[in-house]
Amino acid sequence: MMTRRRRPHIPAPPHPLNRHEPLPWSHPKPATEDAQAAARQRAIMAHPSYIEPDRDTDFLHTDEARGVRLNLDYAKAEGLMAGHGILRTIVVFGSTRLREPDAARQELAEAHREAAACPDDAACRQRLRLAERRLDLSRYYDVGRELGRLVGNAGEGPQDSRLVVMTGGGPGGMEAANRGAFDVGAESVGLNITLPREQYPNPYVTPGLCFQFHYFALRKLHFMKRAAALVALPGGFGTLDELFGALTLIQTRKVAPMPVVLVGEAYWRSVLDVDFLLEHGHIDPEDTELFWYAETARDVWDGIAEWHRANGSDLFGGGPPKPCP
Repeated sequence: MMTRRRRPHIPAPPHPLNRHEPLPWSHPKPATEDAQAAARQRAIMAHPSYIEPDRDTDFLHTDEARGVRLNLDYAKAEGLMAGHGILRTIVVFGSTRLREPDAARQELAEAHREAAACPDDAACRQRLRLAERRLDLSRYYDVGRELGRLVGNAGEGPQDSRLVVMTGGGPGGMEAANRGAFDVGAESVGLNITLPREQYPNPYVTPGLCFQFHYFALRKLHFMKRAAALVALPGGFGTLDELFGALTLIQTRKVAPMPVVLVGEAYWRSVLDVDFLLEHGHIDPEDTELFWYAETARDVWDGIAEWHRANGSDLFGGGPPKPCP
């Protein structure tokens, strides 16, 4: 005779948070058991050691947590850029002191007035010379701005975020490139760095795509990670730092080769004497081919596109990811 199989009792799912009976640690030790217990528990819970690590900002800034901070410097920007669908970037470096033409003309007019008022003052004469040079260089602000427009309109237009402008997020040459993208309604990225003195991002970076980095190293990594090309407007130490770092990575093939364009041949030949380095054997002839010069935004953009066609690479990021530094 077959016995009927008994159906097992399946308990109802419990509430995800609440219990019918609280667990022992859900209330403090009763004062009836120890009159001083509550004060001791308050002292324990008020101590910084009791704060969860991800909410303890003092702990996050200790030497022991440096690895966590490095990871956060990478992860936040990485996640947000990926969320915007950004696959490749045209990275634009340039001096924070590069003036837009109208501002440079006003500065020169003021310098002329000062020089006229104090013709024998060496400092006034020096300010006048600098103002004249800054007005001469201000044309490259327009080049950077026009390049930003060209990149912003590329692909399927301003709403296509596969390829965007990326800068250091500051004023001058960086502002120019972000501003050009802003002009046409395209997104662009700014990678700011925290400094001892307060600074402001330029107002043309896309909200949500302007990041503050604690570490220069992680900022440099993000400059290179998605770069489809590097463009250097006239600049100083910061621009040279980024340019030489990138050229070294390309020279050593730590990253895949990419276009590097120096805007303003006369300026860059004065700053960087490549022939001198070659004559002294500190670079090889092939290293002189790692970059080229351009004067206009159209020349920059057409040169980048031509380089990628010759290389068989997708300017908009359709190919496999390249190695990152």
